[in-house]
Amino acid sequence: MHRIRTALSVAVLSAAAAFAALGQVPPPAPTAKPTPAPVQHIASPLGHTSVEVGGKYVAADKPGLPPRYEGGKWIDITYYRPIKRGRTDLFGSGGDYGKKLNAGAPVWRAGANVTTRLRTEVPLEIGGKRLEPGEYTLFVDLKENAWTLIVSKQLWQKNYDAGDKSGTWGAYNYDPKNDVARAPMKLEKMPHSLEEFMIDFVDVTDKDGKLALWWDKEFATADFKFAP
Repeated sequence: MHRIRTALSVAVLSAAAAFAALGQVPPPAPTAKPTPAPVQHIASPLGHTSVEVGGKYVAADKPGLPPRYEGGKWIDITYYRPIKRGRTDLFGSGGDYGKKLNAGAPVWRAGANVTTRLRTEVPLEIGGKRLEPGEYTLFVDLKENAWTLIVSKQLWQKNYDAGDKSGTWGAYNYDPKNDVARAPMKLEKMPHSLEEFMIDFVDVTDKDGKLALWWDKEFATADFKFAP
């Protein structure tokens, strides 16, 4: 056994000398596989939904390729997605309806954390009001069996600043004087409970569509049109 260890030591030293003669560094000895970093979770993950409208499909330049969509413009919503985590009475009832979600604000932020935002590259019509292309903030006035979507021009805070009363953090500092559109929402009960709050576009055509909010079994939609 001593002879084997000696032979191995001589072989290692010889290999190191050979690498040194060539001006190279010998490869490092194998090490244990690194432990992967833990996945970072936050209380309410970031959400984003988009729809591209106004374009058309055209034939591909080369045979065998699928048609491509050209000339479209985007409508985007950025928000944060609160999770139920075992809660069974998210919205409440009666005079307390919506108060838990509002958390002291006059309306619901339609999400969590920072203010929910809508950015559109096309003019829209919501609640009979025209919205020019640009960015807006979104809120929901929660009343039992009567939700109202609010589109506002009020600015929002990227980082919370208690001294800034003009910009919203979530729905705190919300001021109705900045509203540009209000639209009633149609409420439906879903057969399944959605764990993580979701906003998306549904029933989109070349003329109109619906903005949908779904959490637990509450599914609410507001109509919009593409304005000329």
